[in-house]
Amino acid sequence: MSTVVLSTELPISAQLAAALARKPELMQFVLAPVLKMPKLSVSDRVEVGARGSARLWWFGLIPTWTHRLEIKQLDEMMIYTHEHGGPVHTWNHRLTFTPLDEYHCRYTDEIETDDGIKGLGTRLFIRLMFGHRHRRWRALAAILA
Repeated sequence: MSTVVLSTELPISAQLAAALARKPELMQFVLAPVLKMPKLSVSDRVEVGARGSARLWWFGLIPTWTHRLEIKQLDEMMIYTHEHGGPVHTWNHRLTFTPLDEYHCRYTDEIETDDGIKGLGTRLFIRLMFGHRHRRWRALAAILA
């Protein structure tokens, strides 16, 4: 397995950031406009074992595969999911929120993917998409701060 790690500092508390990350609307926001999930199917309760799926659309126009996720671990400052769909065979995703002070936190995405050529495209996608995702997180956090 290979791991990609990206972190960014947010001008909001770790508690607020972790609470926002548990909302499906936040996932929709940080992926837009690159990826859209018009019919996101998720559990009403964010808890270990909860599952969700959505058909991904590039820029809201080009349909792709159905992406599936299951919450494997969950605590106050961390979410760990197992995800897969389409060409993505392994996508183990850990989101952590580390307090820096009362009003700031470090948000980290750690994504484990397949090794070698099989996971190369996925890792490239992660670097590009998660750069966008972190910019969207920072923009939202700046509004909320």
